[in-house]
Amino acid sequence: MTTSSELRARARTTLRGKWTEPVLLALVYFVVFTVIGILERIPLIGWVASLVLTGPLMLGVYGYFQDLVRERNPSIGGLFSGFNRFSEAFILNLLVGIFTLLWTLLFIIPGIIAAIRYSQAFFILRDNPGIGGLEAIRRSKEMMAGNKGRYFVFCLSYLGWAILGMIPFGIGLLWVVPYFYTGLAHFYEDLSQSNYAEPPFEPGLNSYRY
Repeated sequence: MTTSSELRARARTTLRGKWTEPVLLALVYFVVFTVIGILERIPLIGWVASLVLTGPLMLGVYGYFQDLVRERNPSIGGLFSGFNRFSEAFILNLLVGIFTLLWTLLFIIPGIIAAIRYSQAFFILRDNPGIGGLEAIRRSKEMMAGNKGRYFVFCLSYLGWAILGMIPFGIGLLWVVPYFYTGLAHFYEDLSQSNYAEPPFEPGLNSYRY
């Protein structure tokens, strides 16, 4: 089983000599989501704008780092590639938000567990053009079975870097964010190559439980 430190080492290897573009992408990422955060303050219009934009943008972010790990030479414009699959990305983001919220209403811990179960859905959606948001969530749940604790520890291992990145004025986060997302992409690759095999999708024969 690949450890958190090994996954971080893989991320550093992937980024070696290639930091400039991921850092610029992180800057664009912060600007775009800051604008979305400002829009959210506008009654109704802001909420709708955030709901519409977040899914495709997140698909683009995950896709960029997925391509970076796979040595496909992605470009910063990849941040917006999720709009090519707007409906699937929008629905996936909406469903993840709803399901996570429903579990959080029971208690905070079930909400965290739910978020972890759905954590691979954007990677899966991008890897499988023929599926929708609900199927991506189902596959993510299967992929994360037995791996939720490892994922939690992996994310927690970046806490120190995130704290350092806040000094000074959060500028360091421009490097921490690419480091983290590259690590996430390696986590997904590790899962998909080692202990997960998806059978052919047969609509109507799958059971969805959240």
